[in-house]
Amino acid sequence: MAELASLQIIRHGESTANVAAARAESSGAELIDLTHRDADVPLSPTGEKQARATGRWIAGLPAHRRPDVAVASPYLRAVRTAELALDGTGIPLSRDERLRDRELGILDGLTPHGVRARYPEEAERRTRLGKFYYRPPGGESWADVALRLRTLLGDLRRDHEGQRVLLVGHDALVFVLRYLVEGLTEAQLMALTRQQLIMNCAVTGWSADASGRLALDCFNDVGHLHRQATRRTREDEVHAKPV
Repeated sequence: MAELASLQIIRHGESTANVAAARAESSGAELIDLTHRDADVPLSPTGEKQARATGRWIAGLPAHRRPDVAVASPYLRAVRTAELALDGTGIPLSRDERLRDRELGILDGLTPHGVRARYPEEAERRTRLGKFYYRPPGGESWADVALRLRTLLGDLRRDHEGQRVLLVGHDALVFVLRYLVEGLTEAQLMALTRQQLIMNCAVTGWSADASGRLALDCFNDVGHLHRQATRRTREDEVHAKPV
């Protein structure tokens, strides 16, 4: 089977919805204060800084590691992250709706507490069916997301055989790609979701091994953000005028 030279996925930078969700959950609210539909949620100022830092990291990669092409979710927060991160690199960017975030249907905009309070029967059904197969009314299960990503992977392998591909998307996609690329079981995937919170602008990547199959290089890595922040701080210190 045709294979890629490497595959990476970056979660979008911090969005205004991420900030609102954290605020709602910490306060015990049922509803997240959202002012945009999911597809139109923008990056926060912090998210834009994270995307630019990711861009400096990409620009500094050696030629043999730099992506040949990039594909982003069409959601604004992902597109903006990709645009900022790829600015000036010459790496072509396209969008694919199969990289959109998982659709939550009637549960969209609710905190976990809100789901239990407003739809206790759905909370019970999710517990009974398990996170992977549970589909909220009007939404998608994790299995549904896996189906659309499986077709995307097939197209990428066909159209970009031997190339380095960068994806920009959402946290659920990172987990599901590990499930697909590495052949994880449902139990292994769900264990990962309990152990890890995918960070904004975190990098997860695979490279072709000696047998030509993709093997995991890094998972949920935000070291490039810390390195860029440290470098910028040092540069500011060097250029600071003495008092």
